[in-house]
Amino acid sequence: MTSIAIVGAGPQLGLAIARTFGSQGYDVALIARNRTKLDDLVSTLTAEGITAAAFPADVLDRDALTQALKDAAAQFGGIDVLEYSPVGTFGVTALTTPAGTEPSHVEFEMNFQLYGAIAATKAVLPAMREAGAGTLLYTTGAGSIWPDPRVANVNAAAAALRNWAMNLHKELLGTGIQAAHVGIDSSIGVSVLPGVEAARPEQISPMYWELHTTKRDEDELVFKLDDKGFPRG
Repeated sequence: MTSIAIVGAGPQLGLAIARTFGSQGYDVALIARNRTKLDDLVSTLTAEGITAAAFPADVLDRDALTQALKDAAAQFGGIDVLEYSPVGTFGVTALTTPAGTEPSHVEFEMNFQLYGAIAATKAVLPAMREAGAGTLLYTTGAGSIWPDPRVANVNAAAAALRNWAMNLHKELLGTGIQAAHVGIDSSIGVSVLPGVEAARPEQISPMYWELHTTKRDEDELVFKLDDKGFPRG
């Protein structure tokens, strides 16, 4: 039996990743704060013949996140793939320019992006080491690679997560466990920042399957749209 845990699951990229892996026979564990929204995703996937279950947890609550992943592993017989991609809520997440950034602005994002990813990883990595197999995938916007001063605090934390994930890839070489970063150089679903094009989530999700299957030596893939709106990542 094979399974994927999606941390930060939502109706856009999270659902698309769930469909990509679920269509290949993977069980899907969905982790996010909102139980009602998770149940809706489970219903959608179940109707499509995909086995899925909801495990509500806030990534800022390390104990709850760890327990959700342990519960998912117990239900599905282990976690073969971890995908980490929580997204802040506009109106709640402060977006700051470099000069307008306070330490607290970056602290929140570090908790949300890097520290949550570390906690999730520590919950699943020991079992992967024991099995000698597994995949760890971490998603950020491409500002982690090419900074955008409109979202300087988010970029700073995303860059930290990218750096950590790529270092983890190096540490795990030869263990059978793949760690990689996915940078997304577009909005998803609808354009959020002026000048940043929107991609459909189903254009992006195949990259995760490629990393898990055919590109296991890669430590990073970057999704971009060409001038005609087609993927070129």
